[in-house]
Amino acid sequence: MELHALTIHELQEKMKSGAVSSAELTRSVFSQIDKVEDKVHSFIRLMREEAMEQAVRADEQIRQGDIRALTGIPIALKDIVCTRGIPTTCGSRILQNFVPPYNATVVEKLVQAGAVFVGKANMDEFAMGSSTETSFFGPTRNPWDLERIPGGSSGGSAAAVAADECIASIGSDTGGSIRQPAALCGVVGLKPTYGRVSRFGLVAFASSLDQIGPFTKDVEDCAIMMNVLAGYDPRESTSVRAEVPDYRQFLGRDIQGWKIGIPREYFIEGIDPEVSAAIARAIETVRQCGASIVEISLPHTKYCVAVYYIIAPAEASSNLARYDGVRYGFRAADARDLAEMYSKTRRQGFGPEVKRRIMIGTYALSAGYYDAYYGKASQVRALIRRDFDEAFAQCDAILTPTSPTPAFKLGEKTDDPLQMYLSDVFTISANLAGIPGISVPCGFSASGLPIGVQFLTGHFEEGKLLQIASAYEKSAAVEKRRPAL
Repeated sequence: MELHALTIHELQEKMKSGAVSSAELTRSVFSQIDKVEDKVHSFIRLMREEAMEQAVRADEQIRQGDIRALTGIPIALKDIVCTRGIPTTCGSRILQNFVPPYNATVVEKLVQAGAVFVGKANMDEFAMGSSTETSFFGPTRNPWDLERIPGGSSGGSAAAVAADECIASIGSDTGGSIRQPAALCGVVGLKPTYGRVSRFGLVAFASSLDQIGPFTKDVEDCAIMMNVLAGYDPRESTSVRAEVPDYRQFLGRDIQGWKIGIPREYFIEGIDPEVSAAIARAIETVRQCGASIVEISLPHTKYCVAVYYIIAPAEASSNLARYDGVRYGFRAADARDLAEMYSKTRRQGFGPEVKRRIMIGTYALSAGYYDAYYGKASQVRALIRRDFDEAFAQCDAILTPTSPTPAFKLGEKTDDPLQMYLSDVFTISANLAGIPGISVPCGFSASGLPIGVQFLTGHFEEGKLLQIASAYEKSAAVEKRRPAL
């Protein structure tokens, strides 16, 4: 098997033994990128020279016995995390030429762990989308079917892992933007508890919902990545000072005697029959692992999409007010005065979806409507969180579909925003409640498209999340396929 197709843990063993160098591995990854990137378009920017320099340094560290968690491993970064001296665009024209003067905390942690950065991955503009079609730089395509979307907003990060254009990647998840593309691209994606991973240097979409997490080729790699990413950061006001265990210790443990909750509200009309069948098989697999299945209720689920699409746009409206052409990024030409410069810059710099959400959010926060919309949505959000607290009093983890359908075709939902928003119906609730969730491959449709199963656990229970994901992955033994690129 080619080096670029291996996992982090497989490559670590080879590099430790001297059988493979990071330089060889990095060249293999870029060889794969050269073969498939013009088809998939996973990246906004490649970092070939920087990556090779980092790989040479990694090999020197290995020779000196200084082997860290990710020494020499090629990683892709969603283009929403700041990278010092490297443009960070958020998939938007308005930040097309923005070069941050500092690194995000997660980037610093990856540097300290010895990672090699291959590039900045494509994404929906400012993470607003479920298909990576809103990027100013053009859409990413699903490696399993180039006529279909990879999911979003972290579609480039997911597609890069699926297409072996990196060994693992970083994404962000505001309403499902790690888990949904992970499911549609057939990889593992984990959204940590809100506050578990620092958001310092993450360009904000919706500050009370955003969270950074990893995409990997299997669950063990996910645990390795979480060991690097998790932890308290005094520079980030919502970072939580909670103990971070070694997540690898949870791998391979059984789930004998666990209770797995199946929320009746998640098994609704409109789920693709092949997704339903795959989730039914996943439930049976968990049962065979020794867990018992219990039906639970999350009664406020029906309000999740409405609540999310008030809170997220409202926070986006506030966060994106800073992009006005004055301090950084794109500035429109030929403005006669300051007000016209603001107006032209934002009109020309933002795409249609970002403008739509700014307008929704501004309306929801406006005088006379704040209490009716944002205030009420915040109250219902508290009820959604309470639903999960009560559910986890009855069960150890919750199992749901990740996405109601396999990947849909490019352009299929761009003219119907409501249908696009419903793509996140099973993932939004975890962000509203702040709990962790993971998507793990659970099969394929008849046409060969990946399907994912989602597991959810309580706040700061990423260890339990990885334990059940690992047990499921081992028992299900889902057929290992690769996209036929």
